[in-house]
Amino acid sequence: MKFLVIGGDAAGMSAASKAKRLDPDIEVTVLEKTFDVSYSACGMPYNIADPDRSIDDLVVRDAKTFIEKNRINLLTGHEARKIDRENRTVEGFASDGETFAYGYDRLLIATGASARVLDIPGTDLDGVLVLKSLEDGRKIKSCIERKQVKKAVIAGMGYISLEMAEALHERSVHVQMVKPGKKLLPWMSRDLADVVNQELEAEGVTLYPGHAVKRIEKTGGNLTVVCEGLDLDADMVILAVGVAPNSRIAFEAGLETGIGGAVAVDQFCRTSDENIYSAGDCADAFHVVTGEKCYIPLALRANRAGWAVADNVCGGRTALQGVAGTAVFKVFDLEVARTGLTTKEAADAGFDPVEETIRSSSRAHSYPGAHPVHVAMVGDRKTRRLLGVQMVGKEGVAHRINAPAVALHTHMTVDAFSQTDLAYAPPFGPTWDPMLTCANQLLKKLKD
Repeated sequence: MKFLVIGGDAAGMSAASKAKRLDPDIEVTVLEKTFDVSYSACGMPYNIADPDRSIDDLVVRDAKTFIEKNRINLLTGHEARKIDRENRTVEGFASDGETFAYGYDRLLIATGASARVLDIPGTDLDGVLVLKSLEDGRKIKSCIERKQVKKAVIAGMGYISLEMAEALHERSVHVQMVKPGKKLLPWMSRDLADVVNQELEAEGVTLYPGHAVKRIEKTGGNLTVVCEGLDLDADMVILAVGVAPNSRIAFEAGLETGIGGAVAVDQFCRTSDENIYSAGDCADAFHVVTGEKCYIPLALRANRAGWAVADNVCGGRTALQGVAGTAVFKVFDLEVARTGLTTKEAADAGFDPVEETIRSSSRAHSYPGAHPVHVAMVGDRKTRRLLGVQMVGKEGVAHRINAPAVALHTHMTVDAFSQTDLAYAPPFGPTWDPMLTCANQLLKKLKD
């Protein structure tokens, strides 16, 4: 059996490693266009915040280990360009300019995603950067040191943007953030988004929502970000406006693509070609709440999908339940988390959503050091099913979100969730957990 993998990060190396564990005799070849494999991309903002840490500290396992210990034919600097489905071969170019072609019995496309770049003049100027790959992280750290960056503009206000705002603040860089939309975190309940907004402003981050970036100009040794009704000076500009799936090679091979242009896969991670699988940030998924296709590129899904592909390539039959979009990120002292659908997403999916927002406490009132915990919960008026939860607070949020995530996977109603037996002790929360309090309040609205 020849198992060929395109892409050497989370999904690709998870699949390659597990396939060798399941079947030591399987011939596994991995084609990776860069020279970095198996690294913690999610850790890059925190690494960038520390000038004394090497970006290479984020490497989980280097190429040499995969080759020598796992006996995987891992070829870095090899960019796949074409899939010949009829002859079951993948062709491409190595970093030295030589062409290559490798055959396969089963193929995994794990090409990940790329940072979106604004279609405006000036994105190629020195000091205009993105953050997606480990090499991007190297460039940002180098730029901060080389240019002695004191002012930065971040285009975008999503997960990575907010994490990078904190990272640059730690490097004594004044951060200005700009986006065309008028709301910070538009998917979030307004009460909770206001808490995040206040935290950013308290830390000296300047927000400019409602200003689309028109172009970036070089002004002397600095950069000017020209927006609608606003000019922002900077030493460095980071474009953080989302990612796009690297699905070109699949599309050109005639494979079906779906939402967001991602490679369309079934619950077994199979593409429209029974011999080809896809996993990671280049592939779509099923949402556990709606049952419909979605594109939510997150790390756990990539690793889990890689494992599932290995199982299925080696003769198993592993199906993935799907994703709930569970995510958590840090904004200075705040923990921000979500799972499931927002009110708007629920309405778009055909539900009749009802939302409740409450403010509770991270600890019992009798225990010192408590902080507010804000919870927004969405349920369906007709079925009373729990649809989604958002949380913001300085403690007790990051892991608390896992309980409603499990509830979404099991299709629990708000009634059932309100009766769950959650842990209680004064240092960790009030007797009525903030989520239970919110569920109880939401039940009153659902009965109206």
